[in-house]
Amino acid sequence: MNYPIPVSSQEIVALRQKPVNEELVAAAIVGIILIARQQGQSLDDLIAEVLAEDGLLDQAQRRWLSDIVAQTWESLASA
Repeated sequence: MNYPIPVSSQEIVALRQKPVNEELVAAAIVGIILIARQQGQSLDDLIAEVLAEDGLLDQAQRRWLSDIVAQTWESLASA
């Protein structure tokens, strides 16, 4: 992977300066999961944040992203 996994909120924000591609999105998702775990959040907490209304994604996109987050969370737990 060409992008390091972000380990802080600042590093997540800094990803905005990079061109968006699959690797960047994957690194961001893993980073968000690791940060959420460090902060004591559960998968349900994180999914609730993903599913919350926003102006960026529609409901179908948020549902799709929540599925990806859940799969990644489980993959990291078993790794």
